[in-house]
Amino acid sequence: MKDLDSITELLYGEGISMLGHNVSDEEAIALAQRRFGHASYCLVRQWIWIDLVMPPSLLEALERDARLPVMIYAHEVVMDSQGRLKPGDWVRTTPMVSFSDGFCFQTRNTAYFLLGPGTRKSAELATVVKVF
Repeated sequence: MKDLDSITELLYGEGISMLGHNVSDEEAIALAQRRFGHASYCLVRQWIWIDLVMPPSLLEALERDARLPVMIYAHEVVMDSQGRLKPGDWVRTTPMVSFSDGFCFQTRNTAYFLLGPGTRKSAELATVVKVF
């Protein structure tokens, strides 16, 4: 029951309000196409910025791999450039490589455009990886 409670709190509990890029879906798609062309990108809404809580050894391994202890969970995919996800699907990213312009969350393989309001929370890595 503890795992279910932790996942429910992560996905639906309160957090710190954040604001992504405040543009229409059409404007966001046009911006992503100009900025990334044929590279992989995904536009999302109703997103959660997750600061990962993990043992020091895992944190060190992540940092050696040039990644940061942050992931995104989004309740709504607007558009995925590679067609891996459909509009309305949910997505959980891999750890962050970089963050720019207040809305562009970059992983090793994909740029995620965070659109509209979101929430920032902390969660154990063990909880986050159970959301799939």
